[in-house]
Amino acid sequence: MIRRSFATLAVAVFLSPVIARADDPAAIPVPSTPAGVTHHAVTVAGTALHYTAIAGRTTIVDKAQKPAASVFSVAYLRDGVPHATRPVTFLWNGGPGSSTLWLHMGSFGPLRVETNGTDAIVPPGRLVPNDGTLLATTDLVFVDAPGTGYSRLVGTAKKDDFYGVDQDARAFAQFIEAWLSAHDRWGSPKFLIGESYGTTRAANVVDRLQDDGVGVNGIVLVSSALDLTGLDPALPGDDRSNVAFLPTEAAVAWYHHALPNRPDRLEPFLADVRAFASGAYATALLRGDALDAATRAAIVARLHADTGLDPAYIDRANLRIDPTRFEKELERSQGRLVGRLDGRFNGYDVDRNADSPSYDPTLDASIQDAFVSEFNRYVRDDLNFRTDERYLPTNYADVGNAWKLVRDAGDVGLGNVGFPNVLPDLARALSHNPALRVLSANGYFDLATPFYGTEIGLGHLGLDRTLASHVTFAYYPSGHMIYLESASRAKLRGDIERFIRDSMRPAG
Repeated sequence: MIRRSFATLAVAVFLSPVIARADDPAAIPVPSTPAGVTHHAVTVAGTALHYTAIAGRTTIVDKAQKPAASVFSVAYLRDGVPHATRPVTFLWNGGPGSSTLWLHMGSFGPLRVETNGTDAIVPPGRLVPNDGTLLATTDLVFVDAPGTGYSRLVGTAKKDDFYGVDQDARAFAQFIEAWLSAHDRWGSPKFLIGESYGTTRAANVVDRLQDDGVGVNGIVLVSSALDLTGLDPALPGDDRSNVAFLPTEAAVAWYHHALPNRPDRLEPFLADVRAFASGAYATALLRGDALDAATRAAIVARLHADTGLDPAYIDRANLRIDPTRFEKELERSQGRLVGRLDGRFNGYDVDRNADSPSYDPTLDASIQDAFVSEFNRYVRDDLNFRTDERYLPTNYADVGNAWKLVRDAGDVGLGNVGFPNVLPDLARALSHNPALRVLSANGYFDLATPFYGTEIGLGHLGLDRTLASHVTFAYYPSGHMIYLESASRAKLRGDIERFIRDSMRPAG
């Protein structure tokens, strides 16, 4: 077992204002905004949930006990229940470079930004009681990664200390331990929910926590990105992404009625596409330039039937349908493009002759303004966290561009190079802790992290057969942000609540 040293960074929690040591004039001061502690009630499905909200910062210090990062989080703790043994769930988005604004304001908290399916929200939006909240079942802690939201590097910390696959996971694991200590929650069942790159982080974090003796009951992987190499369609000679994305492209084409012979039901159609993708299609791609003309023509015809794209376009693309180009090509004749995060969304692009879209109508044209506006009002007025600092919903220019994707060999012990693959971390965590459970939640119309790619990855963990049932799947007629769609949000809440209850039951 690879055990990681916990001596590189120590952790301290400060619930009151903290100032960086004055003996280093170059040190960036720790923000001194007092934590906001407020009390609320929300009625969901006829049940009144009374809760305390804590919006504040946790200071991570380095081995010299000097501040290194100030991590912002918002915790929702239900009142009137024994906290010592109540489940607590830590949640985060990904990026790298994204805050947890999207999960916080859209998914499982007591309030959410009201959304209108695939219609754009008229700014500034409004908060409504959240029918998808998990607060009846678990306390919730939404965490912003360093460099995003209100989380900042402080002291003399450098980007290299936090902006990387393993550096980031170390910081989150340390935050969790610090939070458990500060709130006397070591006896609570512990759960992690990550979305997108947040699933990369979750698989890494759970392995680190368990190496340090912190048992985790369950992980929910929302729209998974566990093997980033398998999501890159630009690597010549590696056709995994073409196989992985095809069922999602078929689902999006089905939704937009773009198929020449559209089946009535989506799921049986996708089962057939999966079989083709991993069968005849994968075999044809593997043959490369040696593929014969007759087989090539048959594959082109089948891809046309499954995606609705013009056969001549498919042939010119050498049978490989780049998902980004698919977003542009599917409705090109109508002057429209479909969303990356959710292929049900569509919009207009200025350059209709471009081969790739210039924006994603899912986020840019539909929800971002409302989420950002409502959070900035909510955190100040409702949560009483009052600061003049700018909340960074995304910080790809600073965090994402500096991100170290290559894994630390000492941490992985597997010679992992190139784009990160955290499937070995997850497999190790499941093997070392037979009580750990994983729920993979997938949107059919997600063109960022395709559901079939997730199935392939989680199907290659190499687990003992007795552990196979510890990884389960759930599917939704939604996109990357599953919770934006009302029926999917309700189903997702029910699926996770059952998962949490099942994960706390004794085995046997």
